[in-house]
Amino acid sequence: MDVSSILASHASKYQPIEVEKETPLEVDAGYLAVTDPNPIDEESYKADLESHLTSLARDGIQSLFASLFTLPTKRSDDGPLAQLPPPSTDLPRAKPLPKPKPPTKWEQFAKAKGIQHKKRDKKVWDEDKQDWINRWGRDGKNREKEEQWITEVPMNADVDHDPRKAARDERKARIAKNEKQRLGNMARAGVSSTPRDDRKKEIDRTLTTARISTASMGRFDKKLEGEKKMRGVKRKFDPAEASIESEKNASIALLSKMDSDAKKMRRAPEREKGDAVLNVRKAVRFASKGRGGVALGRDASKVKGKGKMSRRK
Repeated sequence: MDVSSILASHASKYQPIEVEKETPLEVDAGYLAVTDPNPIDEESYKADLESHLTSLARDGIQSLFASLFTLPTKRSDDGPLAQLPPPSTDLPRAKPLPKPKPPTKWEQFAKAKGIQHKKRDKKVWDEDKQDWINRWGRDGKNREKEEQWITEVPMNADVDHDPRKAARDERKARIAKNEKQRLGNMARAGVSSTPRDDRKKEIDRTLTTARISTASMGRFDKKLEGEKKMRGVKRKFDPAEASIESEKNASIALLSKMDSDAKKMRRAPEREKGDAVLNVRKAVRFASKGRGGVALGRDASKVKGKGKMSRRK
C-alpha cells in the first residue's frame, strides 16, 4: 500500500521546525526578541500583506521557541522554568546607571566573618491561634507581650511595675536603635537626611505652593535671591468656544453645588416680624457721632439728671 500521498498531505499542513533563511535570524533570549536582517520580499509583500506578515512572525516565534528549549531549566511549583541568559543587545538608557550603595556596618561585619544573609519571613506560626500572623506591625508577634491578658511579674519588680508598659518601652527602644543605625549608615554613605534638610524641603514645598496660588501661577511675582526655577507647573484653561450642551451641563452642575452647599454659604438673617427697615447700628453711630452706644447712653443719663434738678428748683 502506497502511503506517500497521505504523508505528503499530512506534512503540507505543518511547517518545519527549523527556520532556514539566507541570513540567520538574530535571537536574543535575554530580551525574548528576534531580529530579521533579511530584506523584504516585495512581490509577496504587495500580493498579500497579511499573509506575508504572518509568515514573518511565525518564523521569528519558531526561532525564539527553539532557542528557549535549549536553555537550562529549574523546577518550580508551576513546572519547569527556563533560565534566561543575560541580554546580548545593548539598549540605550534614558538616565545614567545608579551608583551602588555602600555596605552598611553590619554588612561589612558579616562579610568579614563570613555570615550568610538569611531573609526572615514576614509571617510566623502562632501556636495559640493555630494560624500564621505578622511578625511585625499591627497584631504582630512583636506585640504579643503587650496584648497578653495575664503576664508573669518578676519577684523583684516594683510595686507600680506595669508589664505592658515595660514591653512597649522595650519595643520603642528597639525601634529608636534601628532608626539611629539607619541614620548612621546614611551618614557614612554620604546621604543627608537630617531634620535641617527635611525642614528645608518643607519650606521649598510651601514656597512652591504659595507661588502657584496667584492668577499668573507665579510668573510675575518677585523672585527671591537664589530661588530655583519652578518646573512642571502649568495652568489649564477651558476652551473659549464650547458647545451648548457643555455649557448647559456646567450651569446645572454649578446650581446643584450651590443648592447642596446652601448651609455653608452666607445668607442674610431673616427679619423678625414687626422689625422696621432700619439699621440700628448705623443709627446709633450717627446719633452718637461715632462715639458708640455707651457714650450715647451716658449723654442720655446726664440729660435726665439735669431735667430733675430743674424741676426741684
